[in-house]
Amino acid sequence: MIQTIRKAWGIPELRKKIIFTALILLIFRIGNAIPVPYVDTGLMENYINQMSTTILGLYNVMSGGAFAEATIFALGVQPYINSSIIIQLLTIAIPALSRLAREGGEEGKKKIQSITRYATIAIAILQGWGYYMLMSRYGILRETHVWAALVIIVSFIAGSAFVMWMGEQITEFGIGNGISIILFAGILSRVPNMVSSMVSGITAGTLKWWMALLVVVGILLLVVLITWVNGAERRIPVQYAKRQVGRKMYGGQASTLPMKVNMSGVLPIIFAQSIAMIIPTVAAFLPAPKEGSFGYWLVNAVDSKSVIYMIVYFLLIIAFSYFYASIQFNPVEISNNLKKNGGFIPGFRPGKPTADFIRKVLNKVTMFGAIYLGIVAILPLIIGKIVDQAALSIGGTSVIIVVGVALETVQALESQMLMRQYRGFLE
Repeated sequence: MIQTIRKAWGIPELRKKIIFTALILLIFRIGNAIPVPYVDTGLMENYINQMSTTILGLYNVMSGGAFAEATIFALGVQPYINSSIIIQLLTIAIPALSRLAREGGEEGKKKIQSITRYATIAIAILQGWGYYMLMSRYGILRETHVWAALVIIVSFIAGSAFVMWMGEQITEFGIGNGISIILFAGILSRVPNMVSSMVSGITAGTLKWWMALLVVVGILLLVVLITWVNGAERRIPVQYAKRQVGRKMYGGQASTLPMKVNMSGVLPIIFAQSIAMIIPTVAAFLPAPKEGSFGYWLVNAVDSKSVIYMIVYFLLIIAFSYFYASIQFNPVEISNNLKKNGGFIPGFRPGKPTADFIRKVLNKVTMFGAIYLGIVAILPLIIGKIVDQAALSIGGTSVIIVVGVALETVQALESQMLMRQYRGFLE
């Protein structure tokens, strides 16, 4: 990655894009350090630390710690991510949106992007209001009058909209993948705090050295596994029949139909984690159940350290992996497209036999990808159980996002360098 950035820095046009991206990230980090008015940030941070194994802890990690400090960028990219997922699902469920995405071309993409922006603002309003009510209920606010409520909620909404705008600017004028890079920067900014807390724990004797070593080795193993699987794909051979148009002969060449092993990315983990954390999150807002009651057993059974939680979490990841694979890869549509373009898979007739074969391969690839995501998500839980650190329950999500975005950014830079310096880069 460092070598790629160094080569990209030598190209004036790419150097401008890298500097622009760095300036946007600097603004993002400054905004993450500016708290909204009327909030006791010390009380808020203590409260979020106590809720580290709930959905609030997941939001805090995604925002780079800004959620716990109630800064103007506390909502981060979460409203945009949620909006994108919702619009993607609605595109499949609503025929009008499906036609717009499939047949609308560039204009259709712009309309869907506009709908996503409006949905982001709507979700930011709901989350900003919920965030304010949370702080008001637990006495985290210094003042609770109407003006204070308006300032706090509007600050959160404006911050979320500004983060979305910065992500789009990086995509258009920077090195690309704007929202992902902002998410990457937020998660990566927590690394120094994690290292310092680990060192403090070893110094104070609360964390044994072999436990810290186990955490580091586990993270390195995750990085190697994610890097290895991220570029893995199953390539189905495709042959195109020769056809004559006028005096020219077209087709006859061989190609491949690529299927990424992890085509769903980190979304199955995020969705599975959100659902698995519902009961612990609700229990955190209710009075503690009596020992021996069903509520007490249920809360302990779904605790992030419990075996039941890990099994349910793993199964949810597999279920969501298949769900997203079915959304992104339609065997019938691909089979029809191959047939229209004169393509076929050797050994299978066009039409239903081809679709059935693609579906069979897709199921196998998805199963491997789902098991891989499950291992990435469960490994931090197991290590956290061994070293008695519940905060590691969302470590797998963070690692896969950081590594995935880093690899995508390197690929984007390499592709831009290939377009500008074929000879120098390939040599």
